[in-house]
Amino acid sequence: MTTPLQRIHNVRLATMTDAGYGLIDDGVVVFDQSQILYAGARSKAPEYPQAEQIDGYGGLLTPGLIDCHTHLVWAGSRADEFAQRLHGVSYADIAAQGGGIAATVRATRAATEQQLVAVTEPRLKALMREGVTTVEIKSGYGLSLADERKQLRAARQLAVQHPVSVATTLLAAHAVPPEFKDRADAYIDEVVNCIIPTLANEGLADAVDAFCESVGFSPAQTERVFQAAKAANLPVKLHAEQLSNQHGSALAASYQALSCDHLEYLDEAGVKAMAAAGTVAVLLPGAFYFLRETKQPPLALLREHGVPIAVSTDANPGTSPILSLQLMLQMAATLFRMTPEECLRGVTVNAAKALGLNDRGQLREGLRADLCLWNVDDPAALTYQFGTNPLAACWHQGARR
Repeated sequence: MTTPLQRIHNVRLATMTDAGYGLIDDGVVVFDQSQILYAGARSKAPEYPQAEQIDGYGGLLTPGLIDCHTHLVWAGSRADEFAQRLHGVSYADIAAQGGGIAATVRATRAATEQQLVAVTEPRLKALMREGVTTVEIKSGYGLSLADERKQLRAARQLAVQHPVSVATTLLAAHAVPPEFKDRADAYIDEVVNCIIPTLANEGLADAVDAFCESVGFSPAQTERVFQAAKAANLPVKLHAEQLSNQHGSALAASYQALSCDHLEYLDEAGVKAMAAAGTVAVLLPGAFYFLRETKQPPLALLREHGVPIAVSTDANPGTSPILSLQLMLQMAATLFRMTPEECLRGVTVNAAKALGLNDRGQLREGLRADLCLWNVDDPAALTYQFGTNPLAACWHQGARR
């Protein structure tokens, strides 16, 4: 029988406990089935002779990776639309033919909960193979009480069936469903009076999100969503400033939002509001790449004002059908000019902050034993290269998977 204590030695630690990597050469991490008992230099490590000894062979040990913004549960495919766009068909024409998010909503509504679990499993496993131990999954392709519930239940079920933690986010204010066409305010009535309170009461949502944009919901409509979330004692997040500056980030910050995400059109006032509220900026280079955007998020302003920066896949069928968080590290560096330190912090400690989780994201005594062992000794290598997977081993809550 395996001892509940494990001790990894002969490793370099990227603890993520300072402004950079928090590197410790010749490190040791000792953990049990729930938490880290020691993380530090071998010279100061307790012996723990009863622990299972694991040789890291000179590799790099990091916290488990956290993908803090995904739309992982959906049915159907949008590959045909991608092909149409490359043949010159406009998005407006595709939408007029019933494509775009409406196509995903139809397919998701038609699927059963078990079918949603089945089609999502390969996506989740792809993230897990690259060291993801915590993933956020949003709803937003149901757009009705029954179908938003179905998406969130599928997300919860995935966490039960696989060694990964799932944070669920209710994104009912993602788009106006077809039955509410040209009646966005009436749909927001349904969201705030029925969907949010009901699903919050059922314990299916860990947070509430909205799409505040010229093609989404207005700031006034978004604030109504935030007020309903507050009444339900749920924290908020926001898709903000992706295509235009609606000043949604400042609004979200006034509600102490966990994060604001995308942010290409974010201005300094929004940055200052986020900094004052401790709101995390989640950058999504996959969507930037897939949509061939040219307006970059204001990285210099975020740095200047000390806003924590996270990085995520935004895995979704329409604008970021990407299932590689490791690729996002490379894209964040190449497209946004983030440093390797910022990139790795963006999928560990800052990603944890973006989900309001203070028990993971660092190698530190008392935190969860979510760990990744990599066949590299320089943490910059995780950002430098893609197309190969250097993950040697991964532990989720102390159990090797």
